[in-house]
Amino acid sequence: MKPFRVVVAGCGGMARVWVEYALGRPDVEIVGLVDIVAANAQAMAERYGLAVPVYTDLAEAIAATGANLVFDVTIPSSHREVVTTALGMGCHVFGEKPMATTWEDAKAIMETVAKSGRTYAVMQNRRYNKQIRALRRLVADGTIGQVGFVNADFFLGPHFGGFRDQMESPLIVDMAIHTFDQARFITGANPVSVYCHEFNPPGSWYQGNAAAVCIFELSDGSVFCYRGSWCAEGAPTSWEASWRVIGSRGTAIWDGRTPPFAEVVADGAEPKFFRDVMRVDVPLAWPGQEGHAGCLDEMFSALAAGRRPETDAHDNIHTVAMVYAALESARTGRKVEIRV
Repeated sequence: MKPFRVVVAGCGGMARVWVEYALGRPDVEIVGLVDIVAANAQAMAERYGLAVPVYTDLAEAIAATGANLVFDVTIPSSHREVVTTALGMGCHVFGEKPMATTWEDAKAIMETVAKSGRTYAVMQNRRYNKQIRALRRLVADGTIGQVGFVNADFFLGPHFGGFRDQMESPLIVDMAIHTFDQARFITGANPVSVYCHEFNPPGSWYQGNAAAVCIFELSDGSVFCYRGSWCAEGAPTSWEASWRVIGSRGTAIWDGRTPPFAEVVADGAEPKFFRDVMRVDVPLAWPGQEGHAGCLDEMFSALAAGRRPETDAHDNIHTVAMVYAALESARTGRKVEIRV
């Protein structure tokens, strides 16, 4: 018997990425597919030639198959029910972001994680990119000195259709969570407060607020400023955002598309109005897979080794806290302290 017996919960579009990854691992066996619409699960089974039962109830699927791991690829509003059910039945869970659609649900999930003793890891695929890994190393090595100001711009105009168009806060909840997590990853710091102004610009095709400006104070004393819009057509940034990290000795730049670099004060630079700087390029040395595959590699490696994955819920809760504190700030018009 293979060590990882997986039930896939949610058989929509993103589930294909997870299923295709699992089918490429010799230590994984998909033993069941679950969807509230049985036809979706059956279509998934037929698409990949999976001779496995399909279910509309997760608890029934786990009990019938003897699964020990659940892939939660359901819509965000289902995450609390799926995760707590799976953990309560002794399964580990790997799931799509966000952990939950409310802070109350996130806290309830964390309580279940603590009681279960099982692993719940959350997909943060944008950490698994050779360029962001190089940027993180540049910052951690002190190349630009002590970090004081981190800036991310995210401007795109995707027409998704579906649930995102109906969300109250599509940008912050469904997309900015990635950029918030990237900021934590790049700096190695956690949030302590936020002021956020959220709004819906003219011409937006979203029902909820599709743009925001957020100012976070981080635990290392630095400030992270996020500017974003999901209804900005023309001159797009990358999906990875465009970054400027300013330290006491210089500045690191990453446009999300090309390798990061820094400009730092040159050794022995003489005092003058603008001091001389020198460019520092960073090799893309990280050997892992990128995107979802890289994050899933880490999840499985950690589970096999009996350690917490990099994007374990105990870490990811800090990213989730950034989201819901930002929403509270936008609602109340005041700075919000972040406590996890």
